Amino acid sequence: QVQLAESGGGSVQTGGSLRLSCAVSGNVNRMAYMGWFRQVPGKRREGVAIIGSSGNTVYSDSVKGRFTISQDNAKTTLTLQMNSLKPEDTAMYYCAATRLRLAGLAPDVYNYWGQGTQVTVSS
Repeated sequence: QVQLAESGGGSVQTGGSLRLSCAVSGNVNRMAYMGWFRQVPGKRREGVAIIGSSGNTVYSDSVKGRFTISQDNAKTTLTLQMNSLKPEDTAMYYCAATRLRLAGLAPDVYNYWGQGTQVTVSS
């Protein structure tokens, strides 16, 4: 098992930047993928960016070129740098992890979740 805890959310104006962090503890080396997901009330949770144990990354089309996912060598801190933020980026952001080696951006295969951090982008 792993435990995840997000931090770094907040409010920013359009075009601004935020950096989200996720503290990961437990059996981190057994996780094949870790990632960031977001959810708006009334909508399904969606994948934003994921990073594999080998460092490979996948981004949703909506954030490609604006967001960057990274993790430290110990895999105990997962980071999402968000630049050029837009009002449509407003959501609750969650970090998550899975042992599934064929995972992608679909949230259904992620077993471990943090409690979320709110990001609000105003126009």
